[in-house]
Amino acid sequence: MDPSRNPETEPTPPAPGRAEAAADAPARRVARRWPLISGAVAVVLAFLLGALILTRGNGRPIEADAEWMEEILEHRSPVWEVPALVMNFLGAGIAGVFVIPIAIVVLLLVLRRPWAAGYFVIATIVSAGLVQLLKTLFGRARPEDMLITSDFGSFPSGHVANAATMAVALGIIFPWLWVWIAGAVYTVAMMVSRTYLGAHWLTDTIGGLLLGAGVAVVLWAPLAAKLDGENTIARRRAAAPAKAPESNR
Repeated sequence: MDPSRNPETEPTPPAPGRAEAAADAPARRVARRWPLISGAVAVVLAFLLGALILTRGNGRPIEADAEWMEEILEHRSPVWEVPALVMNFLGAGIAGVFVIPIAIVVLLLVLRRPWAAGYFVIATIVSAGLVQLLKTLFGRARPEDMLITSDFGSFPSGHVANAATMAVALGIIFPWLWVWIAGAVYTVAMMVSRTYLGAHWLTDTIGGLLLGAGVAVVLWAPLAAKLDGENTIARRRAAAPAKAPESNR
């Protein structure tokens, strides 16, 4: 031991855990900034798309809308009508507004994921509220060749916004590839079904996609740490039974 060194007067080195946490804090702030920016951009793009439609043709279909609807009308058949009606049932009404969301929230609570349940509820409510706001603001008429009965206000599609919000939120809560793939397939199927039934123009579904996904991403940012913490705890719980027999040896 060096006699010239006095341990009592030398500064105590910082604990590794605290140092790493302090170093990671700016990185976490930067990492959370991109959801806010990207989600907000998506919501703004949905608003700008509606404004563009309103200013260019007073809500009338643009060229892409008309061409897509022509293709839909040419390929209508009872074979495709059934799955489109199923998607219509799943995306709204009692099933879409109450049964499916409540079932997801109950599942999350059973899995002991209260922050995830709260995040899902808030994202669903905010998305639905913005949809109604934009419908009232733009007041776009629906297509004339509708196979179902619906209320006024074509832009944006509430069914698609709800599907996109649910898909992105569940993909964030359960960050597995198959969850993201299933959510993407469900959302695209909802977009196609809404135009097939003549309930929306193509740009209505794109606006719903941007709005729903954007809301889910924006609301993820302030809750990212809580959701990540629940994910970590859930992984530890899943791994605990496998390690238990080894600890008893």
